[in-house]
Amino acid sequence: MDALQVITSATQIVSSMVGALNALEQSSRDLDEAPRRIRNLEELVSDLENLARYIKQKHGHRLHNPRLEHQINSLAGLIEQLRPKIRKTRNILSKSKVKNMAKVVWFAVSGDPVSRLVDAIRADLSRWLEFQKISENVEQAIESTADNVPFLLKVNVDRGFPVSNKCHYIQQLLEQAVTHRVILIVGLSGIGKSFLARQVASKPPKKFVHGAVELGFGQSCSRAACNGSKTEYHKRLAKRICRLLVQIGFIKKIKEDMNMDLEEICCMLQTALVGKSILLLLDDVWEQDIVERFTKLYDNDCRYLVTTRNEGVYEITEAEKIEICKNDIKAISKEILLYHSLLTNEELPAVAEELLDRCGHHPLTVAVMGKALRKEARAEKWEKAIDNLSTYATCAPGPISYVNEKETENTLTIFGSFEFSLQAMPENSQRLFITLAAISWTEPVPEVCLEVLWSVLGPDSVFPLVVCKLVEGSLLIKTDTNPGYLVHDMVALYLESKTSDAIEILLIGSSNEAAAAVAPWLLVFGAEKIKIVAEEKVKSLISSSHKRQAVIALESISQALMASKSISELEASRKRFSSIVGPKVTEFISAGSPSIIAASAKLVTILFLKEDYNEYALENTEAIDKLLELLKNCNDPPTQTSIFALVGKLAEHGSYRTINKVLPNIPMNRLPELLSANADEWYDSVFMTIMSLTKAGKLEAVQMMVSSGVDRSLIDLLENGNEVAQHHAIVILKAFYEMGGPLGYLQRGTLKLLPWHARLSLERFVLSDGSTILSPKPQTFEDYVDKILHGDTERVMEAMQDLIPIIENAGDPRVRDMILQSPLIERLAVMLNNERNRVRSESAFMLMKVACSGGEPFIRKFLECNVVPELVKMMQCHVAELQDSAYTALHQMALGGGGSLVLDQIFKMGLVEKLAYSLDGKCVKTKEVNMHLILDLVEMGSKRCIERTFSLQVVEKLVCLEKAGGSFNSVLVNFLKSLDKCKNLSVAERRVLKQQVVRKVRVSAKGHKLEVSIVAAVEECASEGSWGASSSKLKR
Repeated sequence: MDALQVITSATQIVSSMVGALNALEQSSRDLDEAPRRIRNLEELVSDLENLARYIKQKHGHRLHNPRLEHQINSLAGLIEQLRPKIRKTRNILSKSKVKNMAKVVWFAVSGDPVSRLVDAIRADLSRWLEFQKISENVEQAIESTADNVPFLLKVNVDRGFPVSNKCHYIQQLLEQAVTHRVILIVGLSGIGKSFLARQVASKPPKKFVHGAVELGFGQSCSRAACNGSKTEYHKRLAKRICRLLVQIGFIKKIKEDMNMDLEEICCMLQTALVGKSILLLLDDVWEQDIVERFTKLYDNDCRYLVTTRNEGVYEITEAEKIEICKNDIKAISKEILLYHSLLTNEELPAVAEELLDRCGHHPLTVAVMGKALRKEARAEKWEKAIDNLSTYATCAPGPISYVNEKETENTLTIFGSFEFSLQAMPENSQRLFITLAAISWTEPVPEVCLEVLWSVLGPDSVFPLVVCKLVEGSLLIKTDTNPGYLVHDMVALYLESKTSDAIEILLIGSSNEAAAAVAPWLLVFGAEKIKIVAEEKVKSLISSSHKRQAVIALESISQALMASKSISELEASRKRFSSIVGPKVTEFISAGSPSIIAASAKLVTILFLKEDYNEYALENTEAIDKLLELLKNCNDPPTQTSIFALVGKLAEHGSYRTINKVLPNIPMNRLPELLSANADEWYDSVFMTIMSLTKAGKLEAVQMMVSSGVDRSLIDLLENGNEVAQHHAIVILKAFYEMGGPLGYLQRGTLKLLPWHARLSLERFVLSDGSTILSPKPQTFEDYVDKILHGDTERVMEAMQDLIPIIENAGDPRVRDMILQSPLIERLAVMLNNERNRVRSESAFMLMKVACSGGEPFIRKFLECNVVPELVKMMQCHVAELQDSAYTALHQMALGGGGSLVLDQIFKMGLVEKLAYSLDGKCVKTKEVNMHLILDLVEMGSKRCIERTFSLQVVEKLVCLEKAGGSFNSVLVNFLKSLDKCKNLSVAERRVLKQQVVRKVRVSAKGHKLEVSIVAAVEECASEGSWGASSSKLKR
């Protein structure tokens, strides 16, 4: 019962009391009935007291909600008012007949005090009921108004950049009647165009009723950056516009398989903006046609605020043009310097004006110099800084890529400020900064990538200090919502001149072992020129006779794959690495050392798909013999688990010859040791191995594993393991028994010791007697079905109970056919909509029992009868008992035989959208059961199904639930555990999806009082339980 249901129950009790008062009023004329009527009133008041006590205990953590707290307090106040009045009424009305007769005479003369008390109590009750009704009506009115108010899009403003006169001027232009739909802000690089535009967009005029939104383009979204390729340019532009569609809520997510045809995306944008009034900030535009595509959109009241440093865009575009010049920034440059230098106006040396002039008052240059001179008040230091800036600007390398002619001098000054800032830093920070030239900065780069670069230069322990210096000096930008980094476009331009230095430091001048650790990361996150060099380096290193560097390279490839930001990025990297490593794998395994074999085995299980095992001839007899021999003689758990996993995959995807070679020779007796209580870091790979062997060898493999004690270790996990381990143990044991494997250690006595969910999943294998076939009398079964079809409620309920023993044997072919040929399933499906809740609940239970016992044939029947959508519909009602019944039925159907069919129907019929939208509702119970079913979908679904839940912003909705607390505590951790339980994901895919969840949680929880605890719990869970998630740092 949630808080709102409690108040509803209180309202029902109070309404009952009003009826009891009418009866009490009659008792003033029939005094013999008075004591019983008063007792009824006192019982109702006691019910109210119990209800109030219950809600305070259960929902004490929610009393911060003003409305809920006021309702509970008003209920307590009502009880306090009622008690003395009812007590006084009891004193007036005595049980003595003589006294009663006397009171009747006295009441006739002096008036009836009982009636007056009844009126007073009735007034109290009526006021309370009226208050609840008024509150409900007010809430509905506010909700109705809120539903009609458009969602306001917002742009965040940057700190440290003062508001200039240009900002007010642009806001005035936006207030005026439309002359040009585009306001174009142009200026030198780093002069503050984006800062100014964000200041305007953060407080747009009120006529933009839908708010403002920012969309960045950058030089990477230009024809020059695409080497003149029209196809690539259109693809990048389409992706940027898709991001805008996500921001304004037109689509939920950019899907992996989404058609990126630019013209179709622009048509979607046209549809999305019809009737909208939005201020769109198009930042850092490099191509004229980008602006033209937006200005061609019609039937909207949008305006476009465009920033550019490309003269071509400035000269051609029909727009209200605003140029930021030196006079504009001169007025605010001193404030920027004060902000970044952390000095007051009084502390600032007089020579600071000269420094501002030398910087050209350029905001980026001023900010960099200010941070380099942070808290430095000595004039001589400032004078030296001016001299050094001039020297560095003179010596600074000219920009390699396109720069506006007007910008050349300005660019050299900015580059000079970078040089000055670097010289003020420790040598470690300078060297790390140079290596950043190897990275592609078109997208945020994960922190772990920078850690790997640093591992070539110095000890891991000082990395946080080194990178912090670069952030403080404005040479590196740390993203707020994710442990990643960006650089300003001028910094990226500066770094282009350092590419050769970065290659020298990372790949040529470093040791082969250091290069082996870095090169795979550069293949994933490096600039295009660097990727070519890195690929050749990887090929060279893994072909070398030095086994240590080959092992490091293979391990680093595994780690770099795990750092992919999305499934599509993972797939692209996987293909590239497969083509590099694939041709060498057989050689590594056949002739390599144990360490190379172990590293190869771990990488192959992450990297290869089914077809890759055949393409690269991994069924080579010599390779399999080497793996099996190493398994028998190896005592190192990491090596054992990696090789076990590979051998299992070779058997699963191999020929009968491979299976017949693996099964007799694989040391099954080693598997139980790897499932011990203190070896949980190896569970993932061991579970993978067991399932692969089961798929390959079927009953023979199961019998071998049971005789080796694998089933006993799995049962021990059910008793003592964590939630994820228990889930996988149940899945494997069910697979064993469904293939006809022996029960082994699982007997009736053992079953009683298991957790309830394990007993529920496995009891049918233990309790069924294979030697006896149930043969119910057809007449008896038909009689029960006839009662359900034609009987009254009591007979229907009785027949359902009588059918349970028969239904529990639905797995028997004769019983299965008898049930399927009868109208029982159709009738149970119809009764899910019965007017009596008891019948609906029992029908859901019966369907669950049929699914658990009979499996896929009955699931197919359910799909024909629309059982699944009816159960999802029942989950949305506000009767807790029905919601629990519906969820339990769907849960068991999804986890049982034919569960994939249930999941397919949920996704094909759009029911998952209904579940996701219900997470935004008011009823706590409804949100709770829908949340649990979504976790089941993640646990049992495919990669596409899980990505569908991501696109519906399920993670963001779960963050909102986690913020509310109560029954939703740890819901995000449970979501991650469901990903861990999903058997349809590879290790790499699971790792990537978990990191996506972490990023989404960081964004959604930002600024909330529970942000730290929520993010910490999610990060801890995301880092647990995956043997592929090892440290990415170079092992020295």
